[in-house]
Amino acid sequence: MRVIHPIYALLVGLCLMGSVSAQQGDPEEGKIIAYTCNGCHGIPFQQNVYPTYSVPRIGGQNYGYIVAALQAYRDGTRKHPTMNAQAHTLSDEDMHHVAAYFVSLTPEVDGSTSSEQDSGENP
Repeated sequence: MRVIHPIYALLVGLCLMGSVSAQQGDPEEGKIIAYTCNGCHGIPFQQNVYPTYSVPRIGGQNYGYIVAALQAYRDGTRKHPTMNAQAHTLSDEDMHHVAAYFVSLTPEVDGSTSSEQDSGENP
């Protein structure tokens, strides 16, 4: 039976922790990368011209959902010409940063933040 040297185990653990934290993304880095995303997703009541539909607000969205959606747009399994083009410019690391940024935002509904709705205030 082989015994793993404690320092080797520590180094492997640190490497694994580094890759896990890299998977979480940096919201500040994501804010920079997502600058163009806000041109559509950051405007209240934004409508796509053709076909006409409401552009989804993604502030406060689920982290895994954002990453999976961006990956699907990049690999073409999810179709939308603008999103496919945008996602092709992003690395996996970029996608994690963008997801961390949007998760950090307070979701808005009908132009008011969820904290305003929870407190009973009107916009």
